[in-house]
Parts: sequence; structure tokens; C-alpha cells
Amino acid sequence: MGPRSFAGRLGLCAALLVAGEAIARERTSEQPTSRTASQASSEVRDWLSAVVTKIADAEGGATKTPRGKGTGTVTIRLQIAADGFVNRVVVEKSSGSPDLDARALSLVRTASPFSPPPAPLLTEAGMTELAFPLRLGR
Repeated sequence: MGPRSFAGRLGLCAALLVAGEAIARERTSEQPTSRTASQASSEVRDWLSAVVTKIADAEGGATKTPRGKGTGTVTIRLQIAADGFVNRVVVEKSSGSPDLDARALSLVRTASPFSPPPAPLLTEAGMTELAFPLRLGR
């Protein structure tokens, strides 16, 4: 992984981590009893980072598109169940290329299942939802 791609991944992780912590705060009505808030926050950050990394690794294993063709950013929204399996993945904002959008959805399905989401991110229905931009064809 080159320095530019690593920096991009770090920026994406930072955006997800901030969003994940906000979601965790919204979904948790009381402080964790057996862990401190910072431990729960760390668990959320680690899990979000693992999700992003697993999707990026799936892209690395996929057949690369020809240089200059099939590159862009797709914003995806995925719903992950308590067991780590993806219940739903949709394109929230298209890249403008149907092929690239379909590739983004395929990468998420290939990367699934993820490790189970931390409890602070789970809704009462036992799932969590994430949305983030996925840059493809680097």
C-alpha cells in the first residue's frame, strides 16, 4: 500500500470513527457498567477499522480494472447484523458508473461476514448501519 492510499484509508477511518462514536452515544442510554467509556470507544474504533480494512483487502484480491478506467468513489450504506453478516448493502451515492457501483456492492459482499459489532453500536433489533465513501480503482 502506497503512502497516498494509506493516508486516504486513515482519513476514511477517522470519519468512520467519529460517526461510530456518535452512533454509539445515541444508542446507549446509560454508561457501560463493567467497562469504562473509553474502553467501549476503543472497541468501536477497532471494529470500524477492521470493517474498512476487510473491504479494502477484498478490493486488493479483486481483478484490477485497466488504468484510468473504472475509478471513482461510491458511497455505500450497509446494515450489519449482530453476528457480523451483512443484511443489506446499497449505493447511497453513485460514482456515475453502474459497473463501479456494482463492484463496490460486490466487494462488501465478498468481505462479509465481519466480526460481530460491539454492543454500543447495536440497535434494539440487533444490528448496526454504516455509510461511507469507498474509493475504487486506485
